[in-house]
Amino acid sequence: MEWSLIAFALAGAAAQMVDGTLGMGFGVTSATLLTLLGYSAVVASAATHAAKMGTTLVSGLSHWRYGNVDWRVMLALGVPGSLGAFVGAVVLTNVASETGRLWMAIILFCLGLLILARFGFGRSLLPAIHARARHLWPLGLVGGFVDATGGGGWGPVATPTMLMITKHEPHRVVGTVNAAEFMVAVAASTGFLFGAGQHDIPWMAVLGLVAGGALVAPIAARLAHRAPQRILGVGVGGMVLVSNTAVLSKVLGVPGAVAWAAVALIVVGTALLALRVHRDRPVEAELVTTTG
Repeated sequence: MEWSLIAFALAGAAAQMVDGTLGMGFGVTSATLLTLLGYSAVVASAATHAAKMGTTLVSGLSHWRYGNVDWRVMLALGVPGSLGAFVGAVVLTNVASETGRLWMAIILFCLGLLILARFGFGRSLLPAIHARARHLWPLGLVGGFVDATGGGGWGPVATPTMLMITKHEPHRVVGTVNAAEFMVAVAASTGFLFGAGQHDIPWMAVLGLVAGGALVAPIAARLAHRAPQRILGVGVGGMVLVSNTAVLSKVLGVPGAVAWAAVALIVVGTALLALRVHRDRPVEAELVTTTG
């Protein structure tokens, strides 16, 4: 129906705006929406990755246009990420692991705290590590697997970790992770077709998500390049905390009111921290240069 196409297009546009500027969010948002509409985990993840083949292609090219992509690092992440995504898609068609989701959410939540400490307060709680491209394959492999099995997760795994272990600026990390995600999406979609076929995939939803996401991808890429680096880092950290608080609450059976209160507290705290960083931009700019 026409109204559903428009609704999915709006959802895709909003999700891609977040993903293109913060390096995460499209998969998690889209898969969550499809799950809420009653689709199974396999169908929701398969549809999300089908949509991401279109949105990540446009997003990757847009980030390349604005100089946000390190192609050597992109390949070092994307190639093993594709392998992990293919295997993860096949696994999801046969097995579901809540325990794995719980532990991964805990790890990502801790990474979100580390990112906020670095970009919000100018302090690194971990020693600075300058990882070479050839050492990034474990990150790509794990990120691709998590992305396929969770319906989203490439950004929440790859973006925070890249911010911690490399010296790239946030907008370069976001652009490189977005470009590599195209390879991951293609591999995951291939895995789902191999493992479960294309039955019951809501193609109207896929079309809407692609249309809305592709429309705003160039705008998001431009904002990622021009956005203040420390504010962008705070945004990434806040997004990680919010998304994984939701996952932890669901897996652990936390009452809805408590979960929503926790999410609201994180959102308000992140907004206040971003406001403080904005007011101290000259000082924060110096700090991000030194923490690299």
